Amino acid sequence: MAGLELTDDGLEALVNAFYARVRADADLGPIFNEAIDDWPEHLEKLSAFWSSVMRTTGRYKGQPLPAHMKHKSHITPALFERWLALWGETSDALMTPEAAAAVQTKAARIAESLQLALFFQLGERPNIRLERRSSGERGFQSVDARREL
Repeated sequence: MAGLELTDDGLEALVNAFYARVRADADLGPIFNEAIDDWPEHLEKLSAFWSSVMRTTGRYKGQPLPAHMKHKSHITPALFERWLALWGETSDALMTPEAAAAVQTKAARIAESLQLALFFQLGERPNIRLERRSSGERGFQSVDARREL
């Protein structure tokens, strides 16, 4: 099956092969198998997702972030790394080099966005304000508002 392209059929074959590996994976399998009740329906949804992401077909109508937020207590950054590694191995084995690189790049960006939404916690914000530069200069400069002027 090596040499799959970025077609709907190629992406569906990738999704099916990848999630067969996910389901059998020691780290990912228990989490995915517990979270997903209907694998055929889920695979169809994921095929539509990747078709929309890679080919802008508009087939996917869901919202990935809320779907992942429901399982936040079971998701860790290490699991994202494992998912990406398995995605890379599977796409490298099945797709043309160009197609594999494209789906891997897109997956990494999506994973980064999801991780920011799931795990990012804003620390103490610096107390910064903008003030006009001195009379001879244009624009604004940031100033630590905690210091006395």
